[in-house]
Order: sequence, then C-alpha cells, then structure tokens
Amino acid sequence: MRKTLWYALAFAMLACALPAVPPAAGESIVVYTALEDDEYPNYLDIFRKRHPEIEVKIVRDSTGIITARLLAEKNNPQADVVWGLAATGLILAERRGMLEPYAPKNLEKVNPLFRDAAAPPAWVGIKAWETGIIVNMIELKRLGLPMPKDYRDLLDPAYKGLIAMPNPASSGTGYLTVSAIIQIMGEREGWEYLDRLHQNIMQYTHSGSKPAKMAGQGEAVVGISFGYRGLKQKAAGDPVETVWPASGSGWDLEANALVKKAGVKEASRIFLDFALGDEVMREYAAVYPITSIETGLPAPAGYPADPMSLIIKNDLADAALERDRILAEWNRRYDGKSESR
Repeated sequence: MRKTLWYALAFAMLACALPAVPPAAGESIVVYTALEDDEYPNYLDIFRKRHPEIEVKIVRDSTGIITARLLAEKNNPQADVVWGLAATGLILAERRGMLEPYAPKNLEKVNPLFRDAAAPPAWVGIKAWETGIIVNMIELKRLGLPMPKDYRDLLDPAYKGLIAMPNPASSGTGYLTVSAIIQIMGEREGWEYLDRLHQNIMQYTHSGSKPAKMAGQGEAVVGISFGYRGLKQKAAGDPVETVWPASGSGWDLEANALVKKAGVKEASRIFLDFALGDEVMREYAAVYPITSIETGLPAPAGYPADPMSLIIKNDLADAALERDRILAEWNRRYDGKSESR
C-alpha cells in the first residue's frame, strides 16, 4: 500500500514539474472568411503572435461564394471556423443545423443587436458594413453630371452605362444593397427601381469592392460599393468621394461562428475568443465605425460622428430568409450584365 502511495505521489510531482502543454498545441484549423483580402492579414498577425502553436489555413472569397461553399458542405464540412461572413449567410447555416453554439470570451460586451439571441449564440457579429456610392469626381465634372445624393438620383439617363454595381448573388454588398432598396421602397416599387437602374449599369461585378476600385480608376463614374472601400480608395489618392444615400444605407454584419462537425477542435474556440477580443476589436474599429463591442475610438475619417445614423432599420433574419427568393428574381431580370469570373 505504501509503495503504491509513493508511486502515485511521485507521478503527481513529476506531472507538476513538466511544462504545461496548450490544449491546441500542434493543431491546425481551416477558417472561411469574406473579410477583405487587404484587411484580414493585419488581424491574423495578432493571432499568430499570440498562438504560434496553432496553424491557421485561410480560405477567402466574396460573401456569396463563401456562403454557397459553406452551405454546400453541410454533410461534409471542411471549415472549422467562419470569421467575418455576412450574418445573413450564417443565419441560413444555423437554420440548417450547421453551426455549433458557442459563447466566446467578451460576449457580455456585445451589443444585443449584433448577435444571435440564443444562449449560447450560434453566431456573433464583429462589425457592420454599409452601402456607399463611390463617385469619381474628375469624370463627374468632365461629363457635367450632377452629384448623386440618393439611390433615385442614379436613375438619371445621364448615368447610362456609367455605373458599376456588385452582383448580389456573389457579393454581400450587392445583396445588402438590393435588400435595402426593397425594404425602403417596398416590393413592387423596389423592383421597378432596379429595372430602371439596370438601364444605367455598365457591369455587375463579382465582388463588392470592385465597383469602388473601378470608380477610383475612372473605369466607372459611379461605383455602388461599401463605405470602407470608397474611403480607402480616396486615402490611396484616387479622385473619389463616398456618398451615403440620403434614405439610408443597407448593411449587414460581418460575423463569426463555430462549424458543427465531429471533434470540434479547441483551437477553433481559441480563435473565436481572439476574434472577439479587445485588441482586434480596436483594429476593426480603426476602419469600420460600427463594431459589435464599443471601443471608444472616434469614427474613421469620412464617417459622421454618429455612424449608426447612416443605416436603415434592417431585419437580418428576414433578409436571410428572403435571400434565395430575391436572388432568383434578380438573376431572372438582370444577370446578363454580370462579370464573368
């Protein structure tokens, strides 16, 4: 008995003397993201410095493509974590039983409007992005065009063939804009508006950022895009101004979730804790003024002091449920001008 007790005590002392092994040591995780490709590496660097023992494999594409890929993999999920995908897409995944509820650290600080209401939540938002109308000021003046202030101004025949807009089937920015127009104007009037806007569209692009880039380069006079990208183009020296639609910007949340699969990795939970952490939240806020956790930082240059005043009242759950129907109707009417991949 004494010998057994001595062995047990010796083993316990040896275990205490050994260095602690992180539960995720040596693990790798696959992270699906629709965050901008010139944006997420800065955030990821913070995680890698904190957790060099975890290998992160990023799969990045536009919102529509990542959403479609995630949903298509329902029976054989490849991603471990979703980071910065439209909440409307994650709501669809949650309704199909594809997400593992998880309450990341800092959840108690999140604005209730920007998270799944369940406890624990299936998804949690990190920041919002919103419709911006990006205008090339040199081309506008050269052509003698009026400065647009709202969606309806873009119906002026003088803009015919001069506007680029994201395809809502592949772009979250495209979808949140179409959804906003239908919510603001109503179903019948909204589609009538989009019919008329279609006459002025030069191209529907694959990504939400490309219309802003086209406007910046003078390939389009007007790019319907999102605010961050327009302001970034201006900061880079492009002759553009970002217009916030007077009747309100459409918006969605970039949100995170844990993918339901056999053997959820501890590294996945560690990543989601990081992605809602105070340090990276301040990085989000440096370029996006509406974050799910209040940081106390002023709105970035180009935004009003109260950026929440820009956005419409948006029912994310309804926008998610209506997505397939709206996209089917949009494709039936307008897909002929879409950019080929």
